[in-house]
Amino acid sequence: MFENLPLFPEQASEQAAQVDALFFFLVAVSAFFAILIAMMVAVFAVKFHRRRQDEVGDAIHGSIPLELFWTFIPLGITMVMFVWGAWLFFHLTRAPKGAMEVYVVGKQWMWKVEHMDGQREINELHVPVGRPVKLIMGSEDVIHSFFIPAFRVKADVIPGRYNTMWFTANAPGRYHIFCTQYCGTKHAAMIGWVTAMEPAGYQAWRSGGGATGGPVENGAKLFQDLACNTCHKEDGSGRGPVLKGLFGKEVQLSSGQTITVDEAYVRESILNPQAKVAAGFQPIMPTFQGLVSEEQVLQLIAYVKSLSGEGSAAPGTSATQAPSPAGGAQPPAPPAKKSGMN
Repeated sequence: MFENLPLFPEQASEQAAQVDALFFFLVAVSAFFAILIAMMVAVFAVKFHRRRQDEVGDAIHGSIPLELFWTFIPLGITMVMFVWGAWLFFHLTRAPKGAMEVYVVGKQWMWKVEHMDGQREINELHVPVGRPVKLIMGSEDVIHSFFIPAFRVKADVIPGRYNTMWFTANAPGRYHIFCTQYCGTKHAAMIGWVTAMEPAGYQAWRSGGGATGGPVENGAKLFQDLACNTCHKEDGSGRGPVLKGLFGKEVQLSSGQTITVDEAYVRESILNPQAKVAAGFQPIMPTFQGLVSEEQVLQLIAYVKSLSGEGSAAPGTSATQAPSPAGGAQPPAPPAKKSGMN
């Protein structure tokens, strides 16, 4: 409907039409009342202007029906805006189950993308048409903002935390990615492209090579290299919690608080393990701040998720069993239990 309006980008996702419908409703309501009020001001200025210097206007003490009218009519309209906007926000911020997950890391001044099969891209994102795609995003340095105008989706990418957004492309093509948060001298050059492909073409692209091991596989190797499996044992004899089946569940902390194990909690447990100590474990886990990059943290998260069936297991590794210690050595089991995720 709006393809010929040069001020509006094309609609290339299922969300785009929903966002545009709300936007044009807000514009139409605002324009209607702006014109109506302007016309009424002009009419009243002419009809009720002062005709003689000694003229005294009639005293008006108010009208209850009139006040109810101009109170409840605007209230009803604003409630429609609120409910519509709240529903759309809820829909746009909660990806459907089974959405294809892609990791995105913002860094001055590029977008680094990693697919679950190990395909990596710089300032490019290939997605299939007709399938929901969930982006899990983090920043290595400063605040960025990931914006795809044709999809009508945007989310801030913030250091120290993860944001997610999702979309379903419905038209093949190439669409701009912009950073919309000033992030330094080359902010304007931090752009990229989304390539939406038909499913057959997307599968051909995936099988075209370039995969270097997916996040789950790389996370499993990193889990072993950092000796995380010496404390997080499947049989519960280690100093840390058992990770199998943990992701997505609620856990109680030593403070009495209950939280859900999600990407943000796993990340915090890796980089700041003393912040939220699981009940029944001692706060003795060391921090890995400065020892792992943001990409490696995302890989560890992908592996932890795979232990709960949230992702694909690493090739050659069971999704319910952590890798054995390097060299086959069996580490000692100290009596004290350990907090955190590693």
